[in-house]
Amino acid sequence: MKVAVIGASGYAGAELIGLLCAHDKVSIQQLVVSENSVCSGKKFSELHARWQGLCDLPLISFSHNWFETTVSNKQNKTVDALDAVFFATPHEFSAQWAKAFVDAGIKVFDLSGGFRLKNPADYPTYYGFEHQCQNTLSEAVYGLAEWHQDEISKANLIAVPGCYPTASLLALKPITMNKLHFENSLIVVNGISGVTGVGRKASLGTSFCEVSLTPYNILQHRHQPEISQEAQAEVIFNPHLAPYKRGLLTTITLQLKSEVTEQQINDAYHFAYQDKPLVRLVPTWPKIDNVAQTPFADLHWKFDQEKQVLVVSCAIDNLLKGAASQAVQCANISLGLPSYYSLISRNFLSNISVKSDSSGVTHE
Repeated sequence: MKVAVIGASGYAGAELIGLLCAHDKVSIQQLVVSENSVCSGKKFSELHARWQGLCDLPLISFSHNWFETTVSNKQNKTVDALDAVFFATPHEFSAQWAKAFVDAGIKVFDLSGGFRLKNPADYPTYYGFEHQCQNTLSEAVYGLAEWHQDEISKANLIAVPGCYPTASLLALKPITMNKLHFENSLIVVNGISGVTGVGRKASLGTSFCEVSLTPYNILQHRHQPEISQEAQAEVIFNPHLAPYKRGLLTTITLQLKSEVTEQQINDAYHFAYQDKPLVRLVPTWPKIDNVAQTPFADLHWKFDQEKQVLVVSCAIDNLLKGAASQAVQCANISLGLPSYYSLISRNFLSNISVKSDSSGVTHE
C-alpha cells in the first residue's frame, strides 16, 4: 500500500509515520503539512529527531496543485500513485477534502473527527462547522478495529475513533451490545488524559507548567455524542486534563439489569476480546505506565452484586491506541492482514495464553 500522511508535523502524525516506517506492507510516498506551515521544506526528522535515519523525507505543503498531481498520478497509474492517505489534520480539513480523495480512488483513513458523528446536525454544536459532505458522511465507517472489522475491510473512508471514545467504547460495548445495562439509567464516563491529547500547537492553557489536574468541557465535549452513538446508550462524559505527557484512562460507572450476574459480565468481556491481542483483560486496575508507548488497551472491572453496579476502567496510550496505532489496525484490516500486524512481535503473540475455565475470567 502506497500512502501519504497529511498532517505530518503533529504528535499523532509523527507517531503514525513511525509505525508506517516499520510496516513491511506499507510504503510512505509523501509527507504533507498544511499550506502555510512553517515546517514546509524541512525534513520530518528535523521536527521529530527520534526518527533521524529512519524517516528523513521532506515535508511538502498541501495545495490544490499537489492534489491535482496526486489525482493525475492515480488516474494514469504512475509508479508513485497513492493507494491511501492518512489525515492527521484539523477536523474541518478532512470534512472538506476526504470526498475528493475517495472519488479519485484513494482510500482515506481519517484520524480527525471529520466523519465520526453520523448526525450532520451535531457538527455545528460540537465541532463548530456545518458539514458540507453529508453523503460522504453517511458512507464513512467508524474504525473501532476490534468491533467493526468487516465494515472496515470494505470501506473507502474510515473514521478512526477519538482517544477518549476508544477507551470508553472498549470498556462499554461488551455490556451495552449484550444489553446487560439497565436501559435509560445514568452511565458516567470519567476520563483523564495527558497534554499531548490537545495537540502540538503552543498554548498557555495547555503548557506543561500551567496544567493542573482539572475537568474541562463538562457536558459539552465533542467526544460525548461519539461515545453515545457507538455504545448505543446515552452517557455523561467528564474529561480531565492532567500534567503528564501521554496516556489516557477512563473509568465508567453504570447500573446493570437486576438479573445480570458476574458470570455474564465475565463471559461478555472474554467473548469480545479473547481473540483480540491488543485488548488485555488484566487482573488489577489498569495503569497508564503499563500502556504508554504501546498499542495495547488494558481493561479491568468490578461488580457490586447487591447494587447491580459495574465499574470498569480502560487505559490506553492516547497517541497510539487512541490514534496512530488504531489507524494502522484499520489499514491492516483493509489489506486483509490481522489488525495487530506489525504492531506487536511474533514472540509476544506466541506467549499469549488466554486463561479461562468454567467460571470465566475472574477480576477481583
